[in-house]
Amino acid sequence: MKTHRRSFIKNTIAGSVSVSLSGILPGLILAGCHSKTSSNQKIMKKLIIKEIHHKGVIDLELAEELLENNSELQFIETINWPEFPYKPEVKFKMAYCQDHILLKYYVTEESIRAKETRVNGDVYKDSCVEFFISTNGNDTYYNFEFNCIGIPHVGYGPAGANRALTDPAILKLIKIRSSLGNQPFDEKTGGHQWELMIVIPKECLTYDKDIVLKGLKANANFYKCGDETSKPHFVTWNPIGTETPDYHQPAYFGELSFE
Repeated sequence: MKTHRRSFIKNTIAGSVSVSLSGILPGLILAGCHSKTSSNQKIMKKLIIKEIHHKGVIDLELAEELLENNSELQFIETINWPEFPYKPEVKFKMAYCQDHILLKYYVTEESIRAKETRVNGDVYKDSCVEFFISTNGNDTYYNFEFNCIGIPHVGYGPAGANRALTDPAILKLIKIRSSLGNQPFDEKTGGHQWELMIVIPKECLTYDKDIVLKGLKANANFYKCGDETSKPHFVTWNPIGTETPDYHQPAYFGELSFE
């Protein structure tokens, strides 16, 4: 999700775009908390990131096998903004091995889109999954964003306009494989399932050169979006209490503990 609100969000909230709320379900309540979470009723989920022990080189296929066999499914299922009620089915698995973060998304949604092919381009407009992490307990964080064919967008800094994009040469270190392949396409409807496997080496945490994953206490959130799909949606792992969709909210990150 882009740092600044998109115009269509403003227009929707202002009433210039018609959005039906008839599809909002009682299931939008998560763990007894209403879908809109006030700032004084924050929920902070906690997730233990398991260490996978393996000696030797880790290629993408092996990383995926290790993750599948050694990590539990988590769910991205919180609707925070009733103006956008569509909720695809989104799950993920996460672990770490040596100096690599292993992350895999599993998505079922009505339509898919993958137009962006530029590294650090507008992947949030496509069918997109995202992982934001703050490693230092401050307001600075990394935003890892990937469209459904694996095009990355990664930045760092505080929320707002002064975020620094990561050098594309560094991002080549990330290993990515999508079940949809790597070629762009216009939106396809009719129901689709796809998976995205991601291996992020610690070198991509460019502002934490001496970081050690083992024992790390971090704050993070996981997202699914599709700003310019036929069903715009903004689904989160940890609830967000803003009035309009905004993923760049470190105050609403959950807790990660790397064992």
